[in-house]
Amino acid sequence: MQQYKKDFIEFLVQCGVLTFGDFTTKSGRKTPYFVNTGRYRMGSHLAQLGKFYAQAIREQIGSDFDNLYGPAYKGISLAVTTSVALSQDFDQDISVTFNRKEAKDHGEKGILIGHQFDGTEKLVIIEDVITAGTSIRETMSILASNNSPKVSAVIVSVDRMERGQGQLTAMDEVKEEFGFNVYSIVNVKEIIDYLHNKPVNGQVVLDDDCRNRMEAYLKEYGC
Repeated sequence: MQQYKKDFIEFLVQCGVLTFGDFTTKSGRKTPYFVNTGRYRMGSHLAQLGKFYAQAIREQIGSDFDNLYGPAYKGISLAVTTSVALSQDFDQDISVTFNRKEAKDHGEKGILIGHQFDGTEKLVIIEDVITAGTSIRETMSILASNNSPKVSAVIVSVDRMERGQGQLTAMDEVKEEFGFNVYSIVNVKEIIDYLHNKPVNGQVVLDDDCRNRMEAYLKEYGC
């Protein structure tokens, strides 16, 4: 596993973004772990997060795109901080777009903020996690109503490696349905392998019981 992946997993725990317990995902599944990017609450967190995303994008996707799209709400800060990191660390200055939950009928109007699409753009959608692909489909509907820019790829922080609406993984379903790949900084198996019984700041957060629950969850919902 690359060092930046190990660093990112520890970063998730240190920021309180990756937690373990009993949660319900957006798709309605009961899960023993949760990734909440709303817990990135300090400037230092966001600055470092952007660097992780930027590094993963350059290694896995490359540089053939000119816009980062961040779905509201959590994707907004992700797109902004990643664009800053791409500019500072890789000298790639790209535009940023994100959406409102509801369109405005005054001022600049519309549902998009930032760069307005004319259909010629190549963009990367930046998300926190992918579980069942629900959020991606919502985003594609918004883009289709705004001149249908070309989506080059999606990047998420954590791939939960779960089935989508059928028997394929959510990532494979997205690729089959829309024709682009979904990449991640890390996936849940990498998290399990790296964190199992490993102290982070002096505390083990993923012990034998937690590992068993996560593996049972993957057996039920994974592919």
